[in-house]
Amino acid sequence: MTRKVKYGLLATGGISVVVLVLLFVLWQGFLHAGFENEETAYVYVRPESDTDDICAQLEALGGSHTRLFWSLANKVKPYRPRTGRYAVEPGQTFLTTYLNLRRGHQTPVRLTIPSVRTLDRLAGVLGQKLMLDSVTLATAFYDSTFAASYGYNTATLPALFIPNTYEVYWDTSLEKFMQRMVRENEVFWSCEGRNEAALSIGLSHEEVSTLASIVEEETANAAEKPRVAGLYMNRIHKGIPLQADPTVKFAVGDATLRRILGNHLKTVNPYNTYINQGLPPGPIRIPSVVGIDAVLHYEHHRYLYMCAKEDFSGTHNFAVSFAEHKQNARRYQQALNARGIH
Repeated sequence: MTRKVKYGLLATGGISVVVLVLLFVLWQGFLHAGFENEETAYVYVRPESDTDDICAQLEALGGSHTRLFWSLANKVKPYRPRTGRYAVEPGQTFLTTYLNLRRGHQTPVRLTIPSVRTLDRLAGVLGQKLMLDSVTLATAFYDSTFAASYGYNTATLPALFIPNTYEVYWDTSLEKFMQRMVRENEVFWSCEGRNEAALSIGLSHEEVSTLASIVEEETANAAEKPRVAGLYMNRIHKGIPLQADPTVKFAVGDATLRRILGNHLKTVNPYNTYINQGLPPGPIRIPSVVGIDAVLHYEHHRYLYMCAKEDFSGTHNFAVSFAEHKQNARRYQQALNARGIH
């Protein structure tokens, strides 16, 4: 074998080794596990995100050769940022990750609508979970034109939101989010005979939610909620003011009040059910499903009065007559005094 042939074979062998090494590196990067995260992680692509931002997020997951592989992949299939929340599973390949990002195959967020007291708080929760600004959300929720576009006013809008867990895309727009909430509201009321139950007790969906919100604030005891709802339904039927302390707290603007005093009861506000007849203009919180169902299937009894139990158990003493109620109230007031709650 001549020296020239030997050199040719060596050169060919060297090239083959280099090619094999390159193929191995590419296989490792594109088709083998590309990241070191032990739990599902997420890459967030915002409207202002660029390649550097996305690469930095991927590198943080242990993708040391991310920029090299990204550059190679981008030459074959150019990337155009598409907003979203993209999952990177443990052991996921770079190729799968890149294709998901390029194709916009994002992972939905499991969004839980909470039973909160104000739409400000709801806006805060949504702002943490979705690509929506909490200030923009809060401003919209208190805008009469915005509320009217979905069939509500600013007082009744809390009745739209049904506390449940939904799958939504992280980059959903406010309009699409609201449209989804409208659909979920319609589904909720059409299930389990709720529409029929509301008709049978003579209340609209918004009125049911309003009463449920009061019941929720009165008691955290699920078993007691239908009884509390029945008490307020008795008052509505008899034309007696609800005289619900939670509405006074709402009117005063202080949900932390532990004792309702005479000056509180005189607060001039449409939500004060001591000086206004019937239900307030809208819910005083977003009621839970349990609270709504407690109103729809309220307990039938003769109670007209209730007072927190003096043992501070969170439950109540119920009374048919005002005389009996005064005795219950006296015991509770004595318990408040004993604890120095004024």
